[in-house]
This record gives sequence, structure tokens and C-alpha cells, in this order.
Amino acid sequence: MTRFLTFLRPLLEATFAILVIVVGLRFITNFFSKNSKVYQPTFLRQFYLLFWPLLCLCVGLPFLLSFFYLGTLSAVELVLAMALGAVVLGFSVPSLVLHAQYYARNFSTTLVFDGKQNRLEVYEQRVRIPFSRADLVRVEYVTCVSRHVFWNKYEYLRLHLASGEALTVTSILTDLQPLAEFLRNTHLEQRQEWFCFL
Repeated sequence: MTRFLTFLRPLLEATFAILVIVVGLRFITNFFSKNSKVYQPTFLRQFYLLFWPLLCLCVGLPFLLSFFYLGTLSAVELVLAMALGAVVLGFSVPSLVLHAQYYARNFSTTLVFDGKQNRLEVYEQRVRIPFSRADLVRVEYVTCVSRHVFWNKYEYLRLHLASGEALTVTSILTDLQPLAEFLRNTHLEQRQEWFCFL
């Protein structure tokens, strides 16, 4: 077991150092780039959404697994381990499920939004979906009830068009509050849920 840990530690340290360098370089390049009006699922946006759930898993699961390497557990230790596991998984898993669902939905979506220029366009696989504000029958804006959970940043806007088509724009692309404010006069329906599943 100690051989495995001595092998694993340098590997984890190198992975962490590479991750810090990559995130630092992304942050620096985004800091000096101009503010874009084109939104796609980017590495930095996904890192922003997944930071706390992944940190919770990375800190909680090794601690939880260490309970089982100690040997037999007493009833109290087993209850504590199960409670810790429930907390770690309860805070992380909903975020990961929502992230996977949102990423699958908007993986090939590009949102072009500039409120000052009165411009809103949605592209699916680089093909523009034609619609104007007059084509919007109603807009659903679904947000999280609580602001104190890891999955509170996962929200979505569903644009219902006169043609019967519904376009879903999720927070994996960008913060949706400015877009909802832009669409406030187009039959905007705001709804809050504990888990904003699509």
C-alpha cells in the first residue's frame, strides 16, 4: 500500500501543477482578449461551473476511502463514513449530472448575443436557426431556488418559436441573466426549481 501511495503522490502533484499552468494561461489569455459576443462551451466556462463540485469530490472521496483502508470499522465509524459519503455525493453528483446534460444539449450550439446592438442569434452545428423577436411566442427562464448549493449556476432559457420549435440555451454557454433581461418583454416566464433538469 505504501508503494502505491509513493507512486501516486508525484503523479497527483504533476497533474495538479499542469492543471494550474493550463488554467493560469487560459485566464491570462482571456484577460487580455476583448469581450466577445459569441458564446460556446469553453474550457474556462466549464472549469468555472465544475470547480466546487470537483473540489468536493477530490477532497471528500480520498478521505472517505481512507476509512476503508484502516481495516474493520466500528458502527460509529461506519455511520460517520456513510454520512460523509452522502454529503460529498449529495453536493457533487447533481452538479455533475446537470453539467453532463447541459453539455450534451449545447455542445454544438453557438450563441451570438449583443444587447446594445439588439442582436440575438442561435446556431446549431454552425447553421443559424432563423428567428426574430416577433417569432418568440414565450420564453421560459428556469433558475435554481437556492443560491447556496453547487448546482445553483445551472439554469436555462427555452425559446418557444411560432413554428413550434423550442431552442434551449443553457448556462454552459454564458451567464443567462443579461439574456433574460434582454428578453423581458417577450412573454418571459420565470420559474425556480431545486434541480434545473432539462
